[in-house]
Amino acid sequence: MALIIDGKTAGADIIANVTNAVLKLEASHQRKPGLAVVIVGDDPASHAYVAAKSRMAKKCGFHSVQHTLPANITQSELLSLIARLNSDPEIDGILVQLPLPKHLNGEKVIQAVLPEKDVDGLHVVNAGKVATGDLTTGLVPCTPAGTMLLIQQIHGSDLSGLNALVIGRSNLFGRPMAQLLLNANATVMIAHSKSRNLPSLARQVDILVAAVGRPQMVRADWVKPGATVIDVGINRVAAPEKGEGKTKLVGDVDFEEVAAVAGAVTPVPGGVGPMTIAMLMANTLNAARPKGCA
Repeated sequence: MALIIDGKTAGADIIANVTNAVLKLEASHQRKPGLAVVIVGDDPASHAYVAAKSRMAKKCGFHSVQHTLPANITQSELLSLIARLNSDPEIDGILVQLPLPKHLNGEKVIQAVLPEKDVDGLHVVNAGKVATGDLTTGLVPCTPAGTMLLIQQIHGSDLSGLNALVIGRSNLFGRPMAQLLLNANATVMIAHSKSRNLPSLARQVDILVAAVGRPQMVRADWVKPGATVIDVGINRVAAPEKGEGKTKLVGDVDFEEVAAVAGAVTPVPGGVGPMTIAMLMANTLNAARPKGCA
């Protein structure tokens, strides 16, 4: 049976460290880190995510503000809000909850956030720093950063000699995840919808990261015995065993099958999810620290 990688405990440790650091920062610089969260529309899942982030920000001692905007807001109105937050000295981090309504150009909104306030790590400046191996002067995307910490729990910080496969090539996760693995000296492949013989590719690697949004796609016969399997997927599926109309959360990995083969595996929920919010808090703290302050 595989080791179950506990993202809740790892995330809680990060939150505790951030909370302590915020107290010290406030004592020495007389201010709290400021996080502004922007949400557009009334999607229930997005509001649930934002509420969780806001609760955690307050728990860490941040100055936390939320801007809830109507679904029919115009591009110029949203960009005007971003500009005001960029110039607000009390705001260190800006997070725009994605996805945005289809009439809005999400990429323009993301790029309008100042790189030093881009706590999601999606601005091209921050993406470029990750791509060139600079993980200290920019902000690293939260979910890949959290995933990397879970992998390092198992394998250490140097992944030399290990083969890794990331299933998914999104700018939000797949590409930066592959780059972080490469920066840690792993030999990295990226698979996507055009890849052939995906199960065969997966069976070759020591670290398998799945982020495609297909429920329980990765099965036991995809996994090299003893491999580390990281499940980034969050999918809501029918759960008739719980009663009529009930649902449950599952990942992109068939957990029960894979746990019998893998050396270590993350659960859903309780794996990568808690790490994403924890790394958002860590990014906000880093954005708030005066230059040169460790």
